[in-house]
Amino acid sequence: MWLSGCVSVGEGHAGAQPQDRGHSSADAQYYGTTEPMAADAVYFVLTDRFVNGDPGNDQRTQGGADPSRRTFDRPVPGAPKGRSDNVGYLGGDFRGLLDNAGYIRDLGFGAVWLTPIVDNPDEAFTGGDAVKWGGMFTDRGKTGYHGYWGVNFYKLDEHLPSPGLDFAGLTAGLKQHGLKAVLDIVANHGSPAYTMPVDQPKFGEIYAADGTLLADHQNLPPAQLDPAGNPLHRWYNTRPGLAQLSDINEDNPEVLEYFIGAYSQWIDQGADAFRIDTIPWMPHAFWHAFTSRIREKHPGFFMFGEAFDHDAATIAAHTLPHNAGVSVLDFPLKERMAEVFGRKGGGFERIAERLYLVDGPYQNPYELMTFYDNHDMARLDARDEGFIDAHNFLFTARGIPVIYYGSETGFERGTAEHAGNRNYYGQARIDAAARSPIYAPLKRIARLRANSPALQRGLQLNLEMAGDRAAFYRVYQHGGHAQMALVLINKGDAPTTFTERRYVQAGRWRAAVGGGEVTVAEGDALSVSVPAHGVEVFLLDAPVRRADLARELDKAQPGARSRR
Repeated sequence: MWLSGCVSVGEGHAGAQPQDRGHSSADAQYYGTTEPMAADAVYFVLTDRFVNGDPGNDQRTQGGADPSRRTFDRPVPGAPKGRSDNVGYLGGDFRGLLDNAGYIRDLGFGAVWLTPIVDNPDEAFTGGDAVKWGGMFTDRGKTGYHGYWGVNFYKLDEHLPSPGLDFAGLTAGLKQHGLKAVLDIVANHGSPAYTMPVDQPKFGEIYAADGTLLADHQNLPPAQLDPAGNPLHRWYNTRPGLAQLSDINEDNPEVLEYFIGAYSQWIDQGADAFRIDTIPWMPHAFWHAFTSRIREKHPGFFMFGEAFDHDAATIAAHTLPHNAGVSVLDFPLKERMAEVFGRKGGGFERIAERLYLVDGPYQNPYELMTFYDNHDMARLDARDEGFIDAHNFLFTARGIPVIYYGSETGFERGTAEHAGNRNYYGQARIDAAARSPIYAPLKRIARLRANSPALQRGLQLNLEMAGDRAAFYRVYQHGGHAQMALVLINKGDAPTTFTERRYVQAGRWRAAVGGGEVTVAEGDALSVSVPAHGVEVFLLDAPVRRADLARELDKAQPGARSRR
């Protein structure tokens, strides 16, 4: 299905612009971002659900004899025939991740985002509403397998390390495979804290690095806490948060110092970037102080937040330097990607509306984390071809791509939390992944991005984004490096021909997907047939010399503002 040997050069046209070889654009700087992290597409693993590399840390007897409190293997009741979900631990660990670092790197990724690694309670939660098939915000019977119920943010959860392999060992091992470690962090909440029939150990508690108890909800509803009279309550807000989670008091100065200390420790052990969970639940002032302090010690440290909102203006506030000054997950674009590439269908014009390349609300749209699904929503509900189309766009358009584990094979497509979204993947599926029709096209386009500075960091200039067709430039000219990419995507069920005349610069263009080269003379058009659900990327390693292209890039450059 991939283009091969069908490149042609069209005749010149009356409206063609001269090359204007004396134009100063050859010395101009054109880039979407200089952020080093932009070079690295991110593979996101929910660590417990990836691969069980060391059964010795499974803690299968944890929780004791009481079946309501055991932590390992807790199937969600009510599953339809042939379906399953689980809210217990299933054994995924650092060893399973490191054993498959080569697989992730070979697939074309440069970073791994892993869920929180800190200590979580040692029992299943007995409060709240009972977990049920497809339920939301129901936590009775659930464990902290996901890592987001932290109780000691300085201590590793015992399900993750193995003898000789702690977090520092994991990050060192990942780096040997050319992979950065993106650590998921939480600061706005701890573990479930109230509604338990009997208070359970660790739930609603927070501990210092030395094991000293710092905070305890004491199984009391928020309104019954007494921060003024009880020091153990001062870490918590007296208003309810999400579900029964302990809601941490952003106004307590001890809180900021605690989290700066804890997360600095994990940076010292090799974390290369942070993903900030639920960033809107703490005020801008808190995150500004946190990120400023982190960057005082680690200049330029990359962070991105999760603000689950489809309004760009709302989530963009976190990217501004006077607030957190971080990147964010691009939820507004995700909403359109799920529509356009999913079974509902839609044209590329729906995506174009969410790119905000010029005069947009974001500090820099090129540093946004782009994705189509993750662990907190239904996985992409698409045919194999929909996944292929999504990857062709995701790895060529602006932003830093993030792929949720298993998407390379369409794993659990369309399933939501408590209905299969977070199911165990396992070594057998990884070993068989290359047989999926989705796998090879993803590997091809991901590895192309990994080797193209234009696709990683270049300004984006749209030529056509409508229906099943997308055509755009990515242009990078900075620090002595110059590369143009002309991206042509066809998500239709039949081949289509692109004939591009605008801004096509004379030179030898390489067809990076289909192979081969084409020499374009001054004033000529470039014409190519792109197969159904296919992509072609033409690369030209040369500075910008066309006056008309330079003018458009000059207009686009102000949209790529620095966060610093």
